Amino acid sequence: MTIYDISEKAGVSIATVSRVLNGSSSVSDKTKKKVLDVIQQCGYTPNAFARGLGLNTMKTIGIMCADSSDLYLAKGIYHIEQKLRSNGYDSILCCTGYGLDTKAASINLLITKKVDGIILVGSNFIYETEEENRYIIDAAKQVPLMLLNADLDAPNVYSVMSDDYTSMYNAALKMIRSGVKDILYFYNSTSYSGIRKLAGYRAAMEEKHLLSDERLVQFYPGSHEDVCAMIGHLKGLQESGLVFHGVIASDDTLALAALKYARNMHYRVPEEFSVLGYNNSMLAVCCDPELTSIDNKLETLCQHLITTLMGVLGGNEMPKKTIFSGEIIERGTTR
Repeated sequence: MTIYDISEKAGVSIATVSRVLNGSSSVSDKTKKKVLDVIQQCGYTPNAFARGLGLNTMKTIGIMCADSSDLYLAKGIYHIEQKLRSNGYDSILCCTGYGLDTKAASINLLITKKVDGIILVGSNFIYETEEENRYIIDAAKQVPLMLLNADLDAPNVYSVMSDDYTSMYNAALKMIRSGVKDILYFYNSTSYSGIRKLAGYRAAMEEKHLLSDERLVQFYPGSHEDVCAMIGHLKGLQESGLVFHGVIASDDTLALAALKYARNMHYRVPEEFSVLGYNNSMLAVCCDPELTSIDNKLETLCQHLITTLMGVLGGNEMPKKTIFSGEIIERGTTR
């Protein structure tokens, strides 16, 4: 029997059950009686660690990411750990890799460590089917689950995300309006976020009737650190006869590879070839010309995620989903 079960039987939210257990005066007598009756009937006793109910809390949050060498994920972990520490919480980090089995094993490990909540950093933890997402849904019956830049509609799961679809849609329209029509989309992830980005690009290109060749949508399957292989991928497309004078990339590493490709082809940037990246990472100012990139407000996302988590652990009703808009930071690789 968990707090999740109590909330279901009483027909109230997990936060309301938490407030009753904490003796909060903000719960009506009627609701309080309903919750306490269910607790008495079920013989429920809060465990010694209380998992965020304010009763002998372990003051520890579990963090999961697929690959901490990824610049975006590493920066997200940094912001999250800093903000947890400022709220008096420690953290345990699990780098899971991309397999579903290892993700499920890691989330179960964190549960056994009696963490107060779990944060999933990045969108590759969410799958298409409910069965594949079962490991998250089940874990959320025991502790709050926080998703950074992903979405899952399930009890006790909270999402804080960037509007990747609209950001990429606007980026494609911006490049089209600058005069570039043959824009290649270069991506390396089929995660929740990756799918939303691709959909935004497609929507803009199809709206302007410019996606006549499906080869303009290019998935790069290699290592996210192998820039030479990324350049080789683009060269192979050019040698096969595909013509493109603009690249929109799903992250800044891919965009830098596109910029190096343009230099190798002796294109003038941005006059003859435009490049736009994503994440507005430190890489954006490490090239010449500096890279135009979409700022997906990572620090803001992390701050709001921790604020939401602290509210949930405090027994407050918090928004299940919060979406922030990205911003195109214009530099020297676009007109």
